[in-house]
Amino acid sequence: MLALDPNQRITPLKVVLHPFFSPGFSKSSPCTDMSSTGGQNLVVSQQPSSCKREESQKISCSSQYSEEFSQQEYVNASANPSSSKDDLLISKWTLLGDHYEVEGFLGEGRFGIVTKCHNTKTNEVVAIKVNKRNPEILQQANMEIFILEQLQGLDADRCNIVQWNGFFLDHQRICLNLELLDQCLWDYIEDRKNQGLPISKVRPILHQLTNALSHLGSLGIVHADLKPRNIMVVNRHECPIKVKLIDFGLACPASKVNPGGCVGTVGYRAPEVMIGSRYNEAIDMWSLGLVAVELATGFPLYPARNDYEVLKFIIQTQGQPPDHVLDSGHRPSWTGIGDPCSRGTSNSCENLKGKKSLKRQKQLMNMFLN
Repeated sequence: MLALDPNQRITPLKVVLHPFFSPGFSKSSPCTDMSSTGGQNLVVSQQPSSCKREESQKISCSSQYSEEFSQQEYVNASANPSSSKDDLLISKWTLLGDHYEVEGFLGEGRFGIVTKCHNTKTNEVVAIKVNKRNPEILQQANMEIFILEQLQGLDADRCNIVQWNGFFLDHQRICLNLELLDQCLWDYIEDRKNQGLPISKVRPILHQLTNALSHLGSLGIVHADLKPRNIMVVNRHECPIKVKLIDFGLACPASKVNPGGCVGTVGYRAPEVMIGSRYNEAIDMWSLGLVAVELATGFPLYPARNDYEVLKFIIQTQGQPPDHVLDSGHRPSWTGIGDPCSRGTSNSCENLKGKKSLKRQKQLMNMFLN
């Protein structure tokens, strides 16, 4: 997964077929609805069996999509603090569309906010992603809708992808209707005091994520922002837990990638993205390798503030990326100086937890190298 040469990186399908994932799964029927994937018979994740739940605890929905923030009665999110026309003035009990009543706030980011809403017509509780109205965000929202439309032919539940229920407009803001999930992997790890998970729990999570990436790959789609905050636990009290991939705001067809474009999050970006080279679905496998390390140890492998620091860690532990990768880069100042990917925005920077010594990093790298 963490091969510096993207051409040498293992594919999601090979991971799914690997013997590492064969034990410990239930014998329920796999996903066979592959009508939208060209008839490929992908091996996919099985439905996890339910364990006894802790009845004294209730499921809370606290961090779906982007950065988590505490429950508030009122939110004013603006892409430009000096401009009022792009403001998202949403308070609790605000009605979005004509029948989605805001019950709480789940997350926020550069795009806007995610709210927990009650459908007053059906009594269903859903997550509504409310995008800002500025042109850049509108373009990104339209691309996300395009990607979600491509995924509609898949069985979202069995393919470990968030269920999308369409979109609507609210005061010229694009709102995405999504299923409400429990908590993100970031919080799931943090709730366990960053102790890391046993391999018996890591295995089914990775299997489900490679299942999701296999289906994205079959459609030629790059997620481009795989990280613990964009992986949701459906129900934290299930055993083994079931996870789903969310947030397709940076996703795009592999054939339409923009070399030199800034995608992903600091600490999870593949080397080819950091140096501005052309990329494909292999960047998602790099990110998955880093998620695997974080699941097993409780800490990110590259606790860096910018791409320069990440590349420094990589070179010190794995060596320099191959010449053909460096030569194809569109960002000659890939030391991080003047690098748009190094801007301290909520979209590009993650508040990474803790640091590991180079010796420890080298040991971890050896564990997860392809």
